[in-house]
Amino acid sequence: MKKLYPVILILVLTLIWEGSCRMMEIPEFILPTPMIILNCSIANFQILAANSLVTIMEIIAGITLSVLIAIPLSLCMFLFPTVEKTLSPLIIASQAIPVFAIAPLLVIWLGYGMASKVVMASVIIFFPVTVSLLEGFKSCEIEHIKLFRVMGARTPELIRYLYWPWALPSFFTGLKIGVSVATIGAVIGEWVGAQKGLGFLMTQSNARLEVDLLFAAIVWLSIIGLSLWKVTEIVEKRILKWKFQKTKGGKRK
Repeated sequence: MKKLYPVILILVLTLIWEGSCRMMEIPEFILPTPMIILNCSIANFQILAANSLVTIMEIIAGITLSVLIAIPLSLCMFLFPTVEKTLSPLIIASQAIPVFAIAPLLVIWLGYGMASKVVMASVIIFFPVTVSLLEGFKSCEIEHIKLFRVMGARTPELIRYLYWPWALPSFFTGLKIGVSVATIGAVIGEWVGAQKGLGFLMTQSNARLEVDLLFAAIVWLSIIGLSLWKVTEIVEKRILKWKFQKTKGGKRK
């Protein structure tokens, strides 16, 4: 029953939205009702699906790129504290710069194609994944490290059999945070300059005052974000089975 709580909440909010728009007679071009948005989604299904596919590909590519960079970089920063002290200010500064300031530059450098959007998404995802994984490595208890050392484990064995499994929960925490905001990077990149994607569709709809299509694109984008979060959660549960095991009392170990 608890799994249905989010669905019930969404339905209640949707009914409130629908009823409020009808009671206050809000014009469709200002705030369309959920029913109008649903009808628009059905009528423009092919357009929304085609642009959603482009945005999904950009997000997945951005996630892949950020993970491929974050894992070796976090490990390097953990093993060599000097590297961490050197790179930390740059990594923090990269997040202090507004993404809207970076997006036009990426479009100039990488063009209007997918590359600039992928890099934009990876920039946003990179920070939480890197920081979470680094903190996961650091949180390894000294007693376990000493035990592995006594058993003759060298650094490669420590990384493979101790540090990496220990840091995996932190890694997935950062990955879920990154995935949830990955849509921001891709859409901002599409706003600045694109020929396809939900962000491009949103700017076109806004220019033509097609508010219902604009809201439909937002809904589809929200569904993409929720789906990516859920997929990440499923992968996490499969890999970290021990974390989600339950005791006889029904609580996690």
